[in-house]
Amino acid sequence: STTSHPLGDDEMAASFRRRLRPTSAPPLDGDDLLDEILLRLSPDPSSLPRAAAVCTRWRCLVSDPGFARRFRLRHRRSPPILGCFVTEFAPTIVSFVPTLEAPNRVPAMALQLGLDYGIGNSRLLSCRHGLLLMLLSSCEILVWEPFTGDKHLLAIPPRFVGDERQITGAVLRAPGVIHPFLVVLLGIDKQDCKQAIACVYSSETGEWGSFISTLLSDEEADCLMFMRTPDVLVGDSLFWLVDLDQSSLPILEFDLHRQTLTVIPVPPVDTEGRGGFMLMRAEGGGLGFLFQSGCNVQLWKRKIDSDGDASWVLGRTFELDKILSLNLTEKESTVILSLAVQ
Repeated sequence: STTSHPLGDDEMAASFRRRLRPTSAPPLDGDDLLDEILLRLSPDPSSLPRAAAVCTRWRCLVSDPGFARRFRLRHRRSPPILGCFVTEFAPTIVSFVPTLEAPNRVPAMALQLGLDYGIGNSRLLSCRHGLLLMLLSSCEILVWEPFTGDKHLLAIPPRFVGDERQITGAVLRAPGVIHPFLVVLLGIDKQDCKQAIACVYSSETGEWGSFISTLLSDEEADCLMFMRTPDVLVGDSLFWLVDLDQSSLPILEFDLHRQTLTVIPVPPVDTEGRGGFMLMRAEGGGLGFLFQSGCNVQLWKRKIDSDGDASWVLGRTFELDKILSLNLTEKESTVILSLAVQ
């Protein structure tokens, strides 16, 4: 036979509480778990200050340098666009223009370099991974990290031709790395003006590496100047567009892994006519090239076959006036300044 012992409501509730009684601290009592939760906050500028205002414990966690480093690494692939640095001419001034609204808006004055570095006669060469690379009037280059205030002033190796129009460069960090950085400087060899040269500076060693060169044609050597457009990083290679004011407009490629410098042609477009062009990342990866003639825009992609031979393939084309509903005056003066492919 069986005997049942029914529990009253109070006894049943007490029994249920005993079964659920934790044998360890509540989950959020562990700083490691809370740290992981806070790491998943939005990368917007207001996220961490708001978290720090919750309580002393949260403030201690988010203000720890180790947490800040992990937070930047976690959101490195999808950071918010806080604004852009704009170069104005006559006189040359580089200034920050914020793009976000409150509470995430970063004040323009918070990211001003100051006149002590000759900012009034400088040229912005590259912007990547939270760093800016600037060419100063003193024939020096400056690596600036706006949010930390860190500045690194580097002398340009004397082998580079002194004309600032014939010097360009790029700044970047290795994947997964926060503090060390690399600077790739590109220009004309003062010892042999028919050669383009590249040199890499490592902040870990504090030294410039060996010179890498490539031979230029007579036409290229006579009138090579770098366009005031940003470099493009695709895989292990950096690319720059060179302005020769000629039909043979070339691209210079520096392979970071192989440490090689090569000249490659642009797509078969009329670069002598009235139009615009820029390098970009192509849809699906690889190097892309944008060509604009009037309102017609062509997007090209560089493809490499199984034998290692490269060629340009025309991808999408579109008409700006159909997308933007431009009037006649706007059609004649429209210029594409940048493009983001998603």
